Amino acid sequence: MILANVYELLPTVNAGLNALAFSFLVAALVAVKRGRVELHKRLVLTAATLSLLFLICYLVYHFEVGSVRFRKEGWIRVVYFTVLISHTVLAVVQVPLILATLWLGLKDRRAAHRRLARITAPIWLYVSSTGVVIYLMLYRM
Repeated sequence: MILANVYELLPTVNAGLNALAFSFLVAALVAVKRGRVELHKRLVLTAATLSLLFLICYLVYHFEVGSVRFRKEGWIRVVYFTVLISHTVLAVVQVPLILATLWLGLKDRRAAHRRLARITAPIWLYVSSTGVVIYLMLYRM
């Protein structure tokens, strides 16, 4: 009974983790633009930790609960699946990008890190934000 209640909370927890990851990423981008490299590093590592926690919670939830069907009809269904498909594809793509970008940054290979981060950051921001949108559409509409 208690575990069932925990599983019911996980979608909301996941949305919160995505929102927090998004916020830390934005703060990290602001920090690096201002030349605050150490702050940038801490913020990005926090965002990565939040994203990892999201992934763990997401996998636990879907392993235990399975898929949740989107039940709305009409134009909103097209919007939902467009967002969901782009989110899902980019979520898979982002994992190796994030890992490589983090590795380059931690190894202080700044030029390569910067080049890859220009690709990774927008994808990571998109996936984090659309994760919240998907949650709202699926569980709160």
